[in-house]
Amino acid sequence: MKSFDRLFRNEDGSAIILALMILVLLTVIGIAGSNSTRTEMKIASNDKFHKITFYAAEAARAYVRAKIDLYGPANITVNNPHWFPNDTSGPGYTQNTSEAMAGEYTLNTFQSFTGSVAYTGFSDPPRGSGYEAGKFRSHRYTMTCIGYGPRISSGQIQAGFYRIGF
Repeated sequence: MKSFDRLFRNEDGSAIILALMILVLLTVIGIAGSNSTRTEMKIASNDKFHKITFYAAEAARAYVRAKIDLYGPANITVNNPHWFPNDTSGPGYTQNTSEAMAGEYTLNTFQSFTGSVAYTGFSDPPRGSGYEAGKFRSHRYTMTCIGYGPRISSGQIQAGFYRIGF
């Protein structure tokens, strides 16, 4: 009976087993931290690409504001949008921004934009605008701005606006 009791009370090698268990635990924690870091990096890069494409679309809005021919008297036909920066049949995007088609405006090697301005009709000027309702018209437009960024990312902004005219 003493030999059996002595066999189980022998603690030789328990420090090695304890050290191996701690090492396995630290390895599991390290792998989990590595996976978490990789996921956070992907989230951060996707957020960055989203912001790049959003700012490209915002640049398209500023481009439309500066180009009165997109929303002037030359564009008063309903369902006939004017594409910008070149009046092509629609947006064209290639996978490589350095090979951007003629339908895009390239901001830099990572950003470009395109879009359209469509006339949607007219109505009386809004109240408080200072324009007489029977004499002036409020011409309504819809602007669709598409921004392109790295890794074939794209973002779109759609906005409505009007101009006062006859």
